[in-house]
Amino acid sequence: MGLFGQTKPKDPRETIREMKRKMRSEQRGIDRNINHIKREELKVKNSLKEAAKKGDKDVCKILAREIVGSQRAVSKLYASKAQINSVIMQMESQASMVRMSKGIQASTDVMKLMNKLTKVSEISQTMQELSKEMTKAGIMEEMMEDTMAMSEDEEMDDIAEAEVEKILFEVTKGQLGTESAINTPLVQEEETAGPAAVSSEEEEDDLQSRLAALRS
Repeated sequence: MGLFGQTKPKDPRETIREMKRKMRSEQRGIDRNINHIKREELKVKNSLKEAAKKGDKDVCKILAREIVGSQRAVSKLYASKAQINSVIMQMESQASMVRMSKGIQASTDVMKLMNKLTKVSEISQTMQELSKEMTKAGIMEEMMEDTMAMSEDEEMDDIAEAEVEKILFEVTKGQLGTESAINTPLVQEEETAGPAAVSSEEEEDDLQSRLAALRS
C-alpha cells in the first residue's frame, strides 16, 4: 500500500516471473500428457498385434489409425513445448529491458507464439487464459478475435492411408501393411465392390464388439 491508501503498482519484473512460472508449469503438464499418450499407444499396439494374430484386418486398420493419431498428437505437443520455451526466452529478454526502461514493452513475437499455442487443443484453454493475462500486463500485444479461433484437429479427418499402412507393417513385422509409404486409399475397394459392400449396422456392431473384446 502506497501513500494516501493507493495500491503500489506491481513490479513488471515480478509479473514476468509469474508468467514464466505458469508457462513452465504448462510444460510439465505437456510432459505428463505425452507420457500418458505413449502409454495408451503401447496398449493399442498390443491390441493390434492380437488382432493381427486373429487375422482381423478391419480391427487392425482402426487400431493403426489410432496409433497414427497418437503419434501426431505427441509431435504437436513436442512442438508446443518448444514454442513455450521460446515465449519464456522472449519474456526473459523483456525482463532485461525492464531494468533499463522501467517498463514492459508489448511484444509482437510473444503474441505470434501464443497465437499458435491457443490452437493446440490439449492446452488451448490455458493458453487463452495466459494470453489474456499477458495482454493485460502489457507483455504482448492483443490478439485479434479470429486468431483466437481453434483449428481443431482438421488433419485428423484425413489421416493418410500411407501412414496407416506403415504402422501396420511395423507393428505386425510385415504381416500386414506396406513398408513404403504408398498411398492406397481403402475406399478404392469399396467403390469397385459396389453397393453390396456397404456395411450394415450388424457388421458395424460386430466390429465394435471385436474392438471391445481386444481392449478388455
